[in-house]
Amino acid sequence: MNIMTLTARQLRELEYHREHAATYGEEALQPVADDVIVSAARRPWNAYWSMYDRLLAADLAGKAVLVLGCGFGDDAIRIAQLGARVSACDLSPESLAIAEMRARRAGVGIDFAAMPAEAMTYGADSFDAVVFVDILHHVDIAATMAEVARVLKPGALVIGDELYTHSRLQRIRESAAVQRLLYPLMRGWIYDGETPYITEDEHKIDEHEFALVTARLAGWETAWFNVLEGRLYPSRMIWASRIERAVMRPLRALAPLLAGRVVFSGRLAK
Repeated sequence: MNIMTLTARQLRELEYHREHAATYGEEALQPVADDVIVSAARRPWNAYWSMYDRLLAADLAGKAVLVLGCGFGDDAIRIAQLGARVSACDLSPESLAIAEMRARRAGVGIDFAAMPAEAMTYGADSFDAVVFVDILHHVDIAATMAEVARVLKPGALVIGDELYTHSRLQRIRESAAVQRLLYPLMRGWIYDGETPYITEDEHKIDEHEFALVTARLAGWETAWFNVLEGRLYPSRMIWASRIERAVMRPLRALAPLLAGRVVFSGRLAK
């Protein structure tokens, strides 16, 4: 990867993740938990588990799968454990070094490569599927989706779990009252006193940016999560997440306006 060709935003992301890898690298070298791919007891109230429900149903064994923005390699390793032929890319060489070590310890072979999502070096029509997990809010979505369309085969599976906020709700989120009063109060509660994993340029994707994703897909489906989770109470309060999911079920028409996370899947229209 030639850093001379990176944008100012990409360089800031690169520096942030270099520091993140230095801070959390030792912690990240812990084994990758496999409960989300082996447990018979599923968690339909949890967005991440719901995404894996879709991955498990897709039967990826033997398929060429791209994990975009793989970070420390958790999802790349899990998907490789499902029998897929995994390629995983990330902007951060430091994150990839940790991911490679974890993959070796897990006994799976993964092709890791450092590159920006907006300018991948893979050949055209290389992959049967792509997986997004909390990556789109770090990238230029239009450029990334153009590259995704190039490297995927026609009809390839696209699955993701992404942070989301409708633009109307985001205006409230960015209001002075919330920024100065509510958010500082809630931050320690939501993140349990830890520093949140938030880069300078990232923001949750909105309905217009999500439309850039779905415009590339045929037969796409969505599930919306986290109306209150991550906003008014932390994810560790599982009982609250279960109640929220049950309460929102009859109100699903409002979910695209209220949700804080979206799980989606579809086939590349190409």
